[in-house]
Amino acid sequence: VGQPLGHRIDHMLSGTRASIAMKLFGTDLSDLFMLGNQIQHSIKGIDGLVDVSVEQQTETPQLQLRANRGMLSKYGISVEDFNRFVELAFAGEKLADIYEGQRSFELILRLNGNYTESIDRVRSALIDVGSGRKVPLEEIADIVSVGGPSSISRENVQRKIVVSANTSGRDLKSVVNDIRQNIEENVVLPEGYRIEYGGQFETAANATRTLLIASLLAVCVIFLLLYGEFKDLTLSAIVLLNLPLALIGGVLAVFFTSGVISIPSIIGFITLFGIATRNGILLISRYQHMQQDGEPLHQRVLHGSTDRLNPILMTALTAALALIPLVFQGGKPGNEIQSPMAVVVLGGLLTSTILNIFIVPIVYETIEKKRKK
Repeated sequence: VGQPLGHRIDHMLSGTRASIAMKLFGTDLSDLFMLGNQIQHSIKGIDGLVDVSVEQQTETPQLQLRANRGMLSKYGISVEDFNRFVELAFAGEKLADIYEGQRSFELILRLNGNYTESIDRVRSALIDVGSGRKVPLEEIADIVSVGGPSSISRENVQRKIVVSANTSGRDLKSVVNDIRQNIEENVVLPEGYRIEYGGQFETAANATRTLLIASLLAVCVIFLLLYGEFKDLTLSAIVLLNLPLALIGGVLAVFFTSGVISIPSIIGFITLFGIATRNGILLISRYQHMQQDGEPLHQRVLHGSTDRLNPILMTALTAALALIPLVFQGGKPGNEIQSPMAVVVLGGLLTSTILNIFIVPIVYETIEKKRKK
């Protein structure tokens, strides 16, 4: 199930704009990237999966200061004092705010900028060891220049990287199922490492679940309204026959166009249920009105269907003519939502209108005959 325009908000939820995001969690970045590359090579051959990529990580030059605990002990410096000096000397500490007219400035205490110009200057920075003595930083710490990650992604305090991918020609659910199976068979995760699946797949699954519940509620509400109108469970059920008749056309329309049931398609089905029910109400209400006039069963079915044929056909034709432009312009920008809805409504409208004219009268007459017996 796909969700148009979802790429605009997916990255807010999963950290990626891709249709599928495999979030790999662990403790060591090197192991995470190694596992990410394994996953990338493992799933590349899956049918319908495109644009498979591992989150890029850019290394930046860094200076690492590793405290020499032996030398710290010799000079009587605790690790906390050492860390405090490094933070204060190079990061600085805000002491106060200085106001000058309408402007304010922060007063920050730290070493002169000259001490950060080169690794040699950092090594020569002096630290107080007590008794008025100062020693260079290099005497109590190992200072090395290394490359490190420019940023570390985290989620719920855990380190993570993302392997992202898109789909083409297949629905998300089946592709994700193939990915899960492929990873389980070919990739061994060390203890403490795990994978979560997100992206458009995750948001679409939640939206689909919500809409399916809404669809069931819509059918229940329609049935209650019909029962309130006809005060008869059987007649209400006959009107609801239009729902499967409309469903047939909607499903066939999706099958012969995109082949994917999207969120707009589901919304189209909900809309279609209301339109299709109206046709059944027109017929049944006419039959009931003619029954009150004392007309025989077969005659009222025949005459009632004929009387309501023009209104039903005109309503369907008007709606179809309005939907046709949306159906044939589905590839244009801005029609990502309207077009799938129009396809479903148009297809369901055609089948429900044609089949309603024949099936509802036949079912109504058959049930009324059984009631008389």
